[in-house]
Amino acid sequence: MQAIVSARKIALGIITVLSLVLAPIAQALTVGFSQIGSESGWRTAETQSIKSVAQQRGITLKFSDAQQKQENQIKAIRSFIAQRVDAIILAPVVETGWDQVLREAKRAHIPVFLVDRGVKVRDSNLYVTKIASDFVEEGRLAGAWLAGKTSGHCKIVELQGTVGSSAAIDRKKGFANIIDLFPRMSIIRSQSGDFTRSGGKNVMESFLKSENGGKTICAVYSHNDDMALGAIQAIQEAGLKPSKDILIISIDGVPDIFKAMMDGQTNATIELKSALGEPAFDAIKDYLAGKKLPKWIKTQGDLYLPDTAKAQYESRTAM
Repeated sequence: MQAIVSARKIALGIITVLSLVLAPIAQALTVGFSQIGSESGWRTAETQSIKSVAQQRGITLKFSDAQQKQENQIKAIRSFIAQRVDAIILAPVVETGWDQVLREAKRAHIPVFLVDRGVKVRDSNLYVTKIASDFVEEGRLAGAWLAGKTSGHCKIVELQGTVGSSAAIDRKKGFANIIDLFPRMSIIRSQSGDFTRSGGKNVMESFLKSENGGKTICAVYSHNDDMALGAIQAIQEAGLKPSKDILIISIDGVPDIFKAMMDGQTNATIELKSALGEPAFDAIKDYLAGKKLPKWIKTQGDLYLPDTAKAQYESRTAM
């Protein structure tokens, strides 16, 4: 009897050891990440978040920088499929044109997770979930702040993001939802700066020239902080004071915009959370464990004004 008990103990011990040894092997994942590019400080922070969380969790991350080109993202996804990754993370540069390649991933039984931006596809089952903010709500919040700041009387120029991107489409839509409620508020100029600082500066320069040196412009609504920072430079070079002669509100919440607030050069920003690594890999883990996920995992930020700029800048640069 004692021999049987000892044999059982030995067997249990072997099973325990094997489970400890094999658990990391079973949990080890390979994930492909197709990133839009590095057009802004926010985008760089998002990439770093996903890379650092992958490293912390022992996940092999295959990273591809698309340099703002959809064709590069499609090539990257097909490469991930060929490499038989366990999952794909996609930050789509534009909304449309994904049906075929996502169908290829689905046929290969490789789940796709969207981060930051959405896609428009005929079959929503081609991707598992979207981990992103509500861009329409961001636009509405920007419009509401500006309406309150100007008592509903303002001529606005708009710096749009990349044409065809869900961020640009929805931020424009949300802002217009609010502005249209005020007869004395209107967008007098609107053009894409492609989410880049140089693009924002170039477009703002053309706006200033077209609008009597900027004298008819009440405010700038920028779809991201980097374009707003470019606009600030253009406004200064035109001999005007940004945040005073021309109000500025933008979206992202990157450190440089808080520094600009501290220097009295901009008025408000709406945070777009860049730390998407944790929720993205949590979603992948839950899905592979058989859990049902919502189609949209929201990561909403807040509106920030100059009174908290110093604290926000310090907290973000200390990371």
